[in-house]
Amino acid sequence: MGVMDMTVLIAAAFAVVGCIVLLLGIQRRIRLTAELQQRTEQQLQQLASTVRALELRIAEAGKVAPVEPKVAPASAPAAAPVAATVAAVKKEEAISPELLVVMAAAVTVFLGKKVRIRSAKMLQSPYEIVNPWSQQGRVFVQASHNLRSR
Repeated sequence: MGVMDMTVLIAAAFAVVGCIVLLLGIQRRIRLTAELQQRTEQQLQQLASTVRALELRIAEAGKVAPVEPKVAPASAPAAAPVAATVAAVKKEEAISPELLVVMAAAVTVFLGKKVRIRSAKMLQSPYEIVNPWSQQGRVFVQASHNLRSR
């Protein structure tokens, strides 16, 4: 048996050992992926049951009115006076206790621990009152930024 035969045998042995190590690594990775998938499915089931329980609690309360979007009716003139819009926004600033309960429940589900909302207020939408001077100033400032292109 010559040196050439011995080199071929050593190379073959390294190839076999490499294949075995690779196979074991792949099997371990598959097992870890299956465990991760199983844990994810369990968390998803827990989340779904929590959402169902919250939906039942909200339905049982029966006090929650559906939240309607604040969109002007189609019959309103396009150029509504600003004072009327400001008055409407101030009138709708109060948040009902039912809405606070729903918000607290949603945050509790999201964070995974009980939360208590102490206060909340409606924020003014940028589309309700737009000062043309302010808008033009923002456009000017944003246009002056140097944007790098790749």
